[in-house]
Amino acid sequence: MTTINSTAITVELPEAFDERWNRLPGIQVEGRRLTIDPAEYFFRFESNTWLVADWELVKSQLLDVEETTESSVEQLALDFIKNHGESTSDAARVLTTAYEVYTYLFRDEHLAGLGLPQITPAHLRMLREAATLMALNKVELDGHISNVGPCWFFPAATSVVFDLDDETGDMLDEVYHGGWFNEHRRLESIKAHAALGGRLVHGCQSVPDQSGGVVAPYGASMANFRDDLAQFKAGWIEQVYAHRVTDPA
Repeated sequence: MTTINSTAITVELPEAFDERWNRLPGIQVEGRRLTIDPAEYFFRFESNTWLVADWELVKSQLLDVEETTESSVEQLALDFIKNHGESTSDAARVLTTAYEVYTYLFRDEHLAGLGLPQITPAHLRMLREAATLMALNKVELDGHISNVGPCWFFPAATSVVFDLDDETGDMLDEVYHGGWFNEHRRLESIKAHAALGGRLVHGCQSVPDQSGGVVAPYGASMANFRDDLAQFKAGWIEQVYAHRVTDPA
């Protein structure tokens, strides 16, 4: 565990989180209030600054902008971040922004076109909550992973919190990482993630393998990211699973 000195993170979100998040060390959920003890919650916590942009500005100035032959959606997002991104040490602001981003990306209206009838609004809530917490993870420009919490290992964390079997956990992981399996959702995701200062990247290959997702800054070294992830992944996944409730009833 590597950690910097940091006080507890407390945030009031628009909706209550599932109280089973309390199963994980260092996180306390009381209705809409989340409190995180960085020393207990994170496996690695080396940075308490994040890059964010105002969500209302993203909605009004970026979400409806279309790419052209001269400017790809990635370039649009990068330019927006350069013009409107702000460094903040307010983790509550990061969480609040992330909740808005994922409430938008994982909205119920997409269920009909997802092609996965087994995914329900309850599953979308799980995605919104886990992805919100994942926004505190961080990758530096050199590819070093500076912040890692349990939600980096998405299927493991959701199995602990929501009592999911492995198959369902992997399916949710595909929905989270896969941009809803089509280009329209991917483009939407790129623009929305500008509010969190980068783009969503993950370490998985062709199937979910607990290699995690993080909003990384444009230009971050993916080679170093991959190598750093490989060194710690297995041991920390095991620690997350250790909190699994074997008999939820």
